[in-house]
Amino acid sequence: MSFINKLSAAWATNNSLLCVGLDPDITKFPPHLRNQPAAIFTFCKAIIDATADTACAFKPQIAYFSALRAEDQLEAICDYIRNAHPTIPIVLDAKRGDIGATAEQYAREAFERYGADAVTMSPYMGWDSVAPYLEWKNRGAIILCRTSNPGGSDLQFLTVEGKPLYQHVARLVADKWNTNGQCALVVGATFPEELAQVRNIIGDMPLLVPGIGAQGGDIQATVNAGKTANGTGMMINSSRAILYAKPDEAAGEDFAAAARRVALETRDAINRFRVGAVV
Repeated sequence: MSFINKLSAAWATNNSLLCVGLDPDITKFPPHLRNQPAAIFTFCKAIIDATADTACAFKPQIAYFSALRAEDQLEAICDYIRNAHPTIPIVLDAKRGDIGATAEQYAREAFERYGADAVTMSPYMGWDSVAPYLEWKNRGAIILCRTSNPGGSDLQFLTVEGKPLYQHVARLVADKWNTNGQCALVVGATFPEELAQVRNIIGDMPLLVPGIGAQGGDIQATVNAGKTANGTGMMINSSRAILYAKPDEAAGEDFAAAARRVALETRDAINRFRVGAVV
């Protein structure tokens, strides 16, 4: 099944636009996990099992694993998702962007080593840096467009042919690069006006939308700006707010149960502003 078809099925089956980000920070783990040799796998597995029926995708951020030499645990986590929750797409958040020969190797890393359904990447080096990923026609290429960080405006608002660069990227991907129908774009929830502009440009192409939860993006504004006519079209990501949901005073609630509670609350908050969602 292609990434786009798998994502569409997850939107429908789980009645959800929530993407659960996996950004494991050992300093924030429960004390009993921190010294375990496979602490990252154990923590992420518990989060995955607790939230799988609330999510349309899981998004492991590769830097949190590679910085701790835990790529083997990332492989194990991706393998676990594919076997235990095979209907949920895996989006590898790697933000790759390099010349063609190197891009071929990065694509193999994402799609062969980790078995990801999609990977995030930068468009800065142009078509030949993206094309190797598009050779994997059943996988997704999620391209940075209007990012959620404040510094994104340094480049993304530069004028190109009378329009800001992020709009040029959106048109380029929608009109020229998405020949196999496998592309998506990253647009931050922190900029709902720009999110609406991108949606108008790209039609029904999926959007990965970071920035709610810890980054403060407004859910209603995000959904209203980015949803498609049928109330889907987005993977609205929340990472830290879900992963580290257990407050210090909640002694009777384990971290996975707390994550599930916040994931359900977030999914239901998103659904209140969708067309045709069951709430």
